[in-house]
Amino acid sequence: MTAMKLKRFRVTKFRSVQDSGWIDASEITSLVGTNESGKTNLLLPLWKLRPAKDGAINLLADAPRAEYGEIRHARTKPVFIRADFAVPESLSLELAAVTGLPADQLRVVQVTRALDSRYGIGFPDADTDRRPPAAEVIEAITATRDAVTPTEPSGKADGVLKVALLQKLERGLVLAGDGGERLGLETLTAIGKVIDAGAIAEAPARSMVAPRFGQLVDSLAAHVDRLKQPAPQQSAEIVDLVVSRLPAFVYYTTYGNLDSEIYLPHVIENLKRDDLTGRDEARARTLRVLFEFVRLDAEEILELGREAPAAEAGKEPSDTEIAADAEKKKEREVLLKSASASLTSRFRDWWRQGEYRFDFAADGSHFRIWVSDDKRPEPVELEGRSTGLQWFLSFYLIFLVESKEAHNGAVLLLDEPGLSLHPIAQMDLSAFFENLAKQNQLIYTTHSPFLVDTDHLDRVRAVYVDDNGNTVSSPELRRGSAGALSKSIYAAHAALGLRMTDLDFAGTESVIVEGRSDQIYCTTMRNQLISGGRLQARREFRFVPSKGVKGIRAVASILTGRDERLPLVLCDGDVAGKELAKHLRKDLYAEAPDRVIVLSELLGVDGLETEDLFPLEVMSSLVDKMLRGPDEDPFDTGPDGGPIVDQIEAYAVKHDIEIEQGWKVVLGERMKSRVLREDLAADLWVESLNRWMAIFARLNGDAETASIIEVKRKVPATKFERSTAD
Repeated sequence: MTAMKLKRFRVTKFRSVQDSGWIDASEITSLVGTNESGKTNLLLPLWKLRPAKDGAINLLADAPRAEYGEIRHARTKPVFIRADFAVPESLSLELAAVTGLPADQLRVVQVTRALDSRYGIGFPDADTDRRPPAAEVIEAITATRDAVTPTEPSGKADGVLKVALLQKLERGLVLAGDGGERLGLETLTAIGKVIDAGAIAEAPARSMVAPRFGQLVDSLAAHVDRLKQPAPQQSAEIVDLVVSRLPAFVYYTTYGNLDSEIYLPHVIENLKRDDLTGRDEARARTLRVLFEFVRLDAEEILELGREAPAAEAGKEPSDTEIAADAEKKKEREVLLKSASASLTSRFRDWWRQGEYRFDFAADGSHFRIWVSDDKRPEPVELEGRSTGLQWFLSFYLIFLVESKEAHNGAVLLLDEPGLSLHPIAQMDLSAFFENLAKQNQLIYTTHSPFLVDTDHLDRVRAVYVDDNGNTVSSPELRRGSAGALSKSIYAAHAALGLRMTDLDFAGTESVIVEGRSDQIYCTTMRNQLISGGRLQARREFRFVPSKGVKGIRAVASILTGRDERLPLVLCDGDVAGKELAKHLRKDLYAEAPDRVIVLSELLGVDGLETEDLFPLEVMSSLVDKMLRGPDEDPFDTGPDGGPIVDQIEAYAVKHDIEIEQGWKVVLGERMKSRVLREDLAADLWVESLNRWMAIFARLNGDAETASIIEVKRKVPATKFERSTAD
């Protein structure tokens, strides 16, 4: 069953949040902000919308503190979360059957929850006003009148009936005409009393006028019945149906990290309590999941470790009691070993960055977790290992157990994930999130630049405290932002390697390119032109990778100067690049279309991509070494094959070679290294150098110079270039 997908959400009247504003949600959404900005208070309401486990609403903790007294005594508690979900087709058809609304109007549902746990729903795209248009009713009455008027009565009685019915129809038309654009229940009831079934109750058996009048009566009655039914958002049946299909939310915070030593009596006591909050609640939840996952019962483990009553009283136990104690301890040891093996095996399948082994041990009232691995085979208490490992193990347990119970499409909410990880490990965590997001939407909070994915800045939402002390969210990442917002977006700026002072450096020109490989090629071209004395740039160029239209919008927002000047954009000349340029020039760059540069337009070669700016022979040799196996034909591309990227992909398909994700970046790095060893004065590089000069002349603003640069060939033009240029 296809799960509903979260599109956006809005938090109101929850802790420090009065109104967050709408926050768009993608496969992965990053809420970036400083400490104490209230990021957690945007995740918790989502969790409490439909928690996979725990997550009960606590009015004392969750209501805004300043309004607690008022809310506590209010009969109807305020809504604290609104969320729009995309509805799968199967559910929209099911909803259409019970609501009577068209399925295509039910593709989005808004779900709300109030602080008294009450759910509400709405359909933003649906016309839920069931009042029929007056024009529709007037048309139906008129059609009946026009059908009855020429009808020949079957007899005298039928003729009298015809006159009476026509009079009723005329009065009905007057009432419908005075009822407004849409007719409510009161107006329809009044029309129904005039045009009623009683008028034809004693019609002659062979009446020619009664049947047509009866159809109108039935039509008006159907309108009245629909208006008397509760609206979809008021129907308990429909609310229950929608809520039952909501994806569950799994929330995890570092507070829930497991300790290495656990005091069983406290565990047993806390697992029975429902009044825990904060750190205690998070830790108790993780422990509950741990014992559930390894199929252990804390009370049983404690009981199996107890001494015989005589021994506890300081007396000598009997042989029978000693044997019983030994049997209980043996059973406990077997249970713990079995649970240890289960956790070790399943964690190894999930976490590939180390062969970790977990051992559970119990000593009286104490329960301990020991960890070892191939590099450090000696067991060490969990708390003695990295906090990163503690986080991964604890999150793994919560995710695996709660998302399994939630069945399909659980949404993961991670509060400051991997905060204790090394920066490199934090960047690895971003890749880990991409893998998780294939099955589960993910929303996480952070203030670390290493957890901001610069390929997807459109996923970033800034969280900050406004002048009134309330937590709000904004997609605005522009560096000219003031106050608390500017501090919150610093992580996104730092992730791009753009310090605030660097952004204001006079003479620096930022150029957005489509991807990381384009950044490598453009930087290589710039460095070689400058080092060879072929380019006297009036400004320094910084090439910033993006990813698609959304990514460019987000990156451009950051790079736009205080004078609101949009950064340059350099697009490939392939179909995707031209479509991108077309979209930008119509939308974001509508007022500055000349700042969007397309390679094919600039150089007059259709389909030209960044890779084609380097000699075909050099590129071919690099591709051959990168892709060709011992059994494949050499990568022998030629001028008739079109853009080099297309030829590479065709070669891979022909030889059934699976190209790894990110191969363009690998190729770019290899070309960069190759260029450093090449003699760029050789004939081989003449065409490439002149193309590079034309590009940088255009970036420098020398449009005229760029257009008249003459390529001084020492080799004939390729067939590909001649045909596309013509």
